Amino acid sequence: MNKLTPAEKRVILDKGTEAPFSGEYVNNKEAGVYVCKQCGKSLYDSKDKFESFCGWPSFDEEIPGSVKRTLDGDGQRTEITCANCGAHLGHIFGGENLTAKNIRHCVNSISMKFVPGKKV
Repeated sequence: MNKLTPAEKRVILDKGTEAPFSGEYVNNKEAGVYVCKQCGKSLYDSKDKFESFCGWPSFDEEIPGSVKRTLDGDGQRTEITCANCGAHLGHIFGGENLTAKNIRHCVNSISMKFVPGKKV
């Protein structure tokens, strides 16, 4: 497990949310793989990232077996966490018709690390 900063702990362990449009990967368009900040497990391939204009990185597919879905404490949303270590990533939404897959993983940049050029 990687050592987390206080800001990373607030999101990853305490299930917080970073401010919209503040994360370092919102506008990243490089090819590579996004991995869990806490354990390093591969989560998302850059080919599945899309512009949703929501303020957080958005993906319409995860790397198989990498993300766990759980009903959020509010009973309204579905939380997504790293299937390997349980790190809070964000939430998943459907029915927005933003991509052909009609799903949006809304992920906090601070929950991930980008590895340019890495292949799944």
